[in-house]
Order: sequence, then structure tokens, then C-alpha cells
Amino acid sequence: MSSKQDQPSSFSIHEASDVGWDIHTPVNETVDAQGNPFPDKVFFGVPDPRAPMRRVYDDADVEKLREHLKQHNGIRGLDICEPDEFDRIARIFHRDGFVVVRNLLDAEQLDSFRAGCVQRLQQILSIEGEGKRKYVTESYRLPHRYSLGTSSASRELLHDPIWASMVDLPTTTPILEKLFGSSDYRVRGAGGDLCLPGAVEYQHLHSDVEDEQVIPAGRIEQAVALGVDVKLDQHGEPDLLSKRLIMEMTPGYITINFLMSDLSWENGPIRQIPGTHITRQLPPTPEEEPEWMRLSTLVGAKAGDGVIRDLRTWHGATPNLSRCIRAMPNVEYVSPWVSAALSRQTMPDEIWRGLTSHGKKMCRLVKAEPGVWPAGAGEMHPIASRRKALKLQSKQAPEQTK
Repeated sequence: MSSKQDQPSSFSIHEASDVGWDIHTPVNETVDAQGNPFPDKVFFGVPDPRAPMRRVYDDADVEKLREHLKQHNGIRGLDICEPDEFDRIARIFHRDGFVVVRNLLDAEQLDSFRAGCVQRLQQILSIEGEGKRKYVTESYRLPHRYSLGTSSASRELLHDPIWASMVDLPTTTPILEKLFGSSDYRVRGAGGDLCLPGAVEYQHLHSDVEDEQVIPAGRIEQAVALGVDVKLDQHGEPDLLSKRLIMEMTPGYITINFLMSDLSWENGPIRQIPGTHITRQLPPTPEEEPEWMRLSTLVGAKAGDGVIRDLRTWHGATPNLSRCIRAMPNVEYVSPWVSAALSRQTMPDEIWRGLTSHGKKMCRLVKAEPGVWPAGAGEMHPIASRRKALKLQSKQAPEQTK
């Protein structure tokens, strides 16, 4: 595929631009690993039966949806914390499965992350779409939505100095220590997601991980450190209530999504369903999802804020009916008791050596050997088969990462 001449060479990740709103990309169309449309298995490309029929800014259906969201979108009374409100942050996080925290990024860090998102999105949008389409849809996702992690041939962005610089921030590290109950948590990866203007579909509600409902000794230790009063039964095992509390209070995975722009009623704010991190039920399908869940979004969170999420919690993307890209880069962390075998070595040794001492500790299991460039790092492509080929071909850092 060649680069399109009419694609914008520069754009803002948080201000109005000409990116998005491709009328030639059908609503609800998804593609398989080779880029073929409408595969049998859709994964993250589940169709939204209530979406507008056309991807056009002033289409009558779009205008109707826009007016509805303007009046109703957003969680009423959304709790938003300051970075030093550790007890309140922990209470809300463990209650709801997520919490919004103000000003996790300063102005310089925000500008840096915005620049990084622009660079990665430029790589994705430079690839020519089929026929008259402006863009290539990412495999098994709805149009105009991209995962920065899975679009990377290495499946992470820890090779990027910008993402690596965010793993250990003065604002986030004390919060993570509070939520994990110790400083022994680890970095698993980094990426995030992007939602272009004209993403008129709702993404289906889902969890990013499923709790395997196992309680190794390390998970009990973490629960005790978090204040859980573990009571033992006649066999010397935690009793039923204690087991439930242990699992509720000790998520295996926590991610921080950093906001590159204010979340408004129209720019695709993420929706989170409070309390669902502790349920074993499946989320409702797009056909069954009640309207209150579609409107349970984080409107009011600002650029530079962070959404700290238990990855078991039901969530999903919402329509971006604005003229602005909505981006949420992230860093993902794991509890000490999670198996180290799940770690992928996607951070180059030279990047790791530039981290803080705590950053090095957190990233020790995702660090590549000295002189080894992680396979696929720096290569971006929305089509899964092309990413696989790029990963197999890559031997050194691409020019844009140097």
C-alpha cells in the first residue's frame, strides 16, 4: 500500500482538524487479519445496531444523536479526585472499578504525549485505504478507532521514549502504591487508543481481562496489605466472604489512561459501568444495552487528567461526533502475584537504562537484552497480517524511532 497524497501531513491530536469523517467507510464495517471486510468473527468490531446509517457530519441521524448526547451524556455527579487524595482515590477505585484523577500530567508531559500520539497516528493514517476510503480500518475493530498497542507490530509502545517516560511519575507512583498495597507491582505494557471524528458507532461493552478466580498466597498478602481482614475456615483457608473480598480488592491489572483533551459530550468519551469489576456476568450486547449504560461516560474529565481503571470493569468507546481526535495513551501495570511468564520483552535496554530506579524495578521483566531491538517495535500497521510480516522483518529500530 502506498501513501495517499491527500492525507494530512500534520494535524493536532486535541484541536479541530480535517481528520476523520470518511463517508466512504461503511458504518459497522470491520475487517479480518488480511483486511477483508465483514469477517465471520469480529472480536472488537461488534456492530452497533443503533448507529447512524451514514458517516457524515451533518447527516440527519448524526444530528439527532448529537442532540441526544448534548442533553444526556455523562455520569451525573462524577467523582473526580486530586492527585494527593490517596484514601479517596482508593475508596472510589475499589468501589467503582475506576477513578478519575486531576492533573496527573503537567503541561510539558501533556505536550510530549500529544506529540507522541500525533507521530504514531501519522504512521497509521499514511497507509492508503481501499477504493475511495481515506483510511485502513484496524483488523477486528470498528472504523475510525485504533489501538496504539495492537497497531504496533510489537503490541506495545515501551520502545518509545515518550511512553517510557510516563511509567514512573511523581503523581502516579504514590497512587499506584496505594492501590496495589506495595511498591512491588510491575509494568506490563503501554499503548492506548485513538478515536477519530466520525466514529459514529458505540463500541460494545467489554472487560479487558477476566479474573481467573484463583487466590495464590501473594494475592492474600496483597489483600492483607490493603486492609482486608482475612478470616480462615476450619481447613485453614480463607472463608467465602474473605475470598470474595480478596478478589474484589486485588485486581491483577490496573491501567492509567492519560487524557489528551477534555472529554466532552460529543468527542467520544469513554464509558465505564461502575461496580462491574466484581461481577462474573457478561456485559449486555449492543442490542440489549440500556440507555443509561450508553450514557455512563466520563464527561467532565480534562486534558492532563488520568482515568485509573481496573481492567475487569465493563467499559466501551462512544461516538465521536466532533471535529477533534480523542486520544487516551496509557501505561498498564500488574500486581506482584501475576505470573511473570506473561511479560513480553518490548522495552529496549537503552530505554530501560534511562529510567528512574523505581522505573527500572517496575520494567525489569519487559526489558530486552542489551543490543537486542524488540521485534516489531516502531512498526505500525492496522492490518494484523501486515503487522506480523513487519515483526518478522524487523531487525533494528525504524528511522522514525531513532
